[in-house]
Amino acid sequence: MNNAPTISFVVEQPGNLVDLLAAGTGLPKVRIKDAMTKGAVWLRKAGYKDERRQRRAKCVVRPGDHIALYYDATLLALPASDAQCVHAQREYSVWDKPAGVLAQGTRFGDHRALTRQVEQAHGGAFPVHRLDREARGLMLVAHTPKAAALLSQRFQQNRVEKRYRVEVLGVPAAAEDRIVTPLDGKPAESHYRQIDTTERGAILNVEIISGRLHQIRRHLDGIGHPVLGDPRYGHGNADPRGLQLVAEFLAFDCPWQKRRVEFRVTP
Repeated sequence: MNNAPTISFVVEQPGNLVDLLAAGTGLPKVRIKDAMTKGAVWLRKAGYKDERRQRRAKCVVRPGDHIALYYDATLLALPASDAQCVHAQREYSVWDKPAGVLAQGTRFGDHRALTRQVEQAHGGAFPVHRLDREARGLMLVAHTPKAAALLSQRFQQNRVEKRYRVEVLGVPAAAEDRIVTPLDGKPAESHYRQIDTTERGAILNVEIISGRLHQIRRHLDGIGHPVLGDPRYGHGNADPRGLQLVAEFLAFDCPWQKRRVEFRVTP
C-alpha cells in the first residue's frame, strides 16, 4: 500500500495514537511511526483550539481529542532537508537553502523543510522572511519568538539588505533600473543592475526594498524579462537547471553583536 487516504477523526475511546491510526488506515505501524517522526500526524486536544504535530509514538489520546494523518508515501520517502549552515549563534542562524526545499513544512510533513532542520539543531525555528521553494540562497531563521520579533522589526523598517543573482530571458533595455509596480495592491520596489549577458539573456543583480510574494519573479516578468527556469511566470523561459534565482547576499545590524553583519553564498 503506497498511499493511504488522509483521515481525521475524534477519539471515542482512550488508546495509543499509533494503534488507532494503524487500525483506521490499514498501514503498518512502522509506517505510522515514520509519518509521525516526519510531521504528518496532527493532534488537537479536547477543549483546545490549537492543532500541533504529534511525533511521539507512545502518545496516548483520550475521548474528544481530534487526530489527523496526512499521508503521502512519495513525499515521506524523500530525503530530509540538507541545507548548509552559514552562521549560527544563540539567537539565530543563517542557512543556504537548496532549491526545492521548503522554508516551512506542510500538513503532509516537515522533514524536508528548513525549519525542521533548524529546530533539530537549535531547539526552535522561526523564519524571519520568505524564500520561494524553487529558489536557492540565504535564509535567516530565529531560534526564539523574542529573537524573531527583533529581527522581523528590521525587515519591516527596511533595515535589511538583500541581494539576488538572477538570470533572465532577454536583455533589458536599461542596464540599471528601478521597478515600482504595486503587487497585490501594495507598494513594491525592486532595483536591478545588469552584470553580464548569456546566450539567452542577462544576469542581473537585484535588490528588493519591499518583500511581496514572488516579487522579483513578478516584477521581472512584468517588464518582459522573466527569470529563467520559472515554472509559474513567463513564456519561453523554461530551463532544465530550474529557477535561476539565488539569494546571494544578506546584511543587517545584529541586535546582539551590536554591529553590521554580512553573509554571502557563491551562486
